[in-house]
Amino acid sequence: MRHIFWAGDSTVATNKASTYPQTGIGQAFDRFTAMDVCVCNRAVNGRSTKSFIDESRLAPIYDEITKGDFLFIQFGHNDEKKNDPSRYTDPHGEFIVNLGKYVNVARNKGAYPVFITSVERRLFDENGALKPSEHTEYVKGMKEAAEKFDVPVVDLFTMSRDFLTKTGDEASKKYYMNLAPGEASWAPEGKVDNSHLKYEGAMLYAGMIAKGLRELGGVYASLLADDELNKETTNIEING
Repeated sequence: MRHIFWAGDSTVATNKASTYPQTGIGQAFDRFTAMDVCVCNRAVNGRSTKSFIDESRLAPIYDEITKGDFLFIQFGHNDEKKNDPSRYTDPHGEFIVNLGKYVNVARNKGAYPVFITSVERRLFDENGALKPSEHTEYVKGMKEAAEKFDVPVVDLFTMSRDFLTKTGDEASKKYYMNLAPGEASWAPEGKVDNSHLKYEGAMLYAGMIAKGLRELGGVYASLLADDELNKETTNIEING
């Protein structure tokens, strides 16, 4: 088996029944993989490139990852937390330095690192236009790191932002964790959450990542199920 180890935050993390219907992108991604690929999702809610390392969460990946495996690196949401020094990183400084540490973990063990830019939040203004993003500088920082360390990038940020712009405010609500009262037993009064994803959203954005890997070609495309199986799922952003 080949393994995809995934380091990231709550938009990627695997959820348990207690928080259903919240679903992370990494949790849904194995619907798109070839039969010899196993997803080892190590993403954890609330983590940034900094706190993930400081809590010794990268070290076990180093211990387990082997030659021919992949390390998907998807951070940004929590690196933005300026008021939290345990998580905040400068997008063109420490963020890039930290990303290099993840790359080293992969390459020192003969594995392939892949950068994935942050999924966009579903935030629209009163006129129904998608608001400017808080992720922009971190997306730029990740692309700077990609050039510096020669790492391929799947630009989920741009794909998700394009999708939200095209789909609009009302129609895009079903993909995110906006819950009506009584929809989830743990949130009886309902919930407004435009960052985290329902199953539909996780599948939507996992499909975009699969599309990005297919476009990269080579070993990255080889992670995916055959074209016949994926011909619908990798176009999920069009079909809705």
